Amino acid sequence: MEKIELLSPAGDMEKLKTALYFGADACYLAGKNFGLRAFSSNFTQEELIEAVTLAHEKGKKIYVTLNILAHNIDFEGLEEYVKFLDKIKIDAVIISDIGILSVVKKAAPNLEIHISTQASITNKYSALEYVKMGAKRLVLARELSLEEIKEIRDYLPEDIVLETFIHGAMCISYSGRCLLSNYLTNRDSNRGACVQACRWEYCIREKNREDYYEIQEDNRGTYILNSKDLNMIEYIKELYNAGVTSFKIEGRMKSPYYVATVTNAYRRAIDDFYDNRELNKSLLEELDKTSHRKYTTGFYHKNNNKENLESSNPTQTHEFIAKVKEDSKNGYVLIEQRNRFKVGDTLEVLSPNDNFNKQIVVEELLNTEGAQVLDANRVQQPLYLKTNLNLKANDILRKKVD
Repeated sequence: MEKIELLSPAGDMEKLKTALYFGADACYLAGKNFGLRAFSSNFTQEELIEAVTLAHEKGKKIYVTLNILAHNIDFEGLEEYVKFLDKIKIDAVIISDIGILSVVKKAAPNLEIHISTQASITNKYSALEYVKMGAKRLVLARELSLEEIKEIRDYLPEDIVLETFIHGAMCISYSGRCLLSNYLTNRDSNRGACVQACRWEYCIREKNREDYYEIQEDNRGTYILNSKDLNMIEYIKELYNAGVTSFKIEGRMKSPYYVATVTNAYRRAIDDFYDNRELNKSLLEELDKTSHRKYTTGFYHKNNNKENLESSNPTQTHEFIAKVKEDSKNGYVLIEQRNRFKVGDTLEVLSPNDNFNKQIVVEELLNTEGAQVLDANRVQQPLYLKTNLNLKANDILRKKVD
């Protein structure tokens, strides 16, 4: 059986470390330029070197996005940057623009090329042309069904990898080619500056009438542009049988808690598939514990409703409370606070190697000076939490939302 790659987002170094800890086989990320998530922290050149070293030490891979739809001015410094990426031995670049592709082939002929979903590959003929241009992997458009993906797979050489998004937010536009952000805020979504205007609340008014037209019974407006979130955890086998062998999670701008929860759930689901086990239904509940909109299977299955006409507000059953900074010892564990909690609260432990039933009742909290803390209300405060559990650095503590 060909190995499935679990590909997780890394918007910064913390999220990269989190993704690798919770089971990602590879991470995609961006430098400070040429990527489509300008509002993410992204990576300096020094951090890129550290990221590659960290991943390769663990036998994992790093893919760097160069997937803007480039204007002439965007090519300034590109060739030097590509040579730098090649020198530090990243595993591949992700590209949507054939002009950038041409620069990469010239500057670093041996650097592996992946074609971004921004290229909107929706048919086997386009797919083959990108292969002829030198691509080794194709990130297919989100608008394809499983049947269409299978047809593309059968048309291509066997060594070409197909990658698709399997979880996360979906752009309301055609594979992310949106102009709403440009029009409303003068920020180019196709060059990394999307403000997610499709998530805003809108009302419609007919020009000859003074009042607003209520197409939904919601006094906040309507959400005709608002997409549900993608969730394919129940369809690992179907994706694999269609020829997809790289499963991509959306979310470079999401929290470390999101990265941990979703990566952990899909890691376990993929491992269950390898071992011919039925999907553990608790994994479905896991994906409800991080911020999301109503779930959909997108275009993979025909006649599936993808629009979220009820609300633009995300929901979640649990919140991120703290991150474990060091392995526990002597009955205490050093944590970093992320949301407010108090003595007496019950916390859940999220760890890649344990079940989801480990809990801690907060009996005692100490600050770094040894003074007792009853209410942890300082952002990112380091604290010592009393516990007899064996916790590891990078484990996550969370609490059920009231």
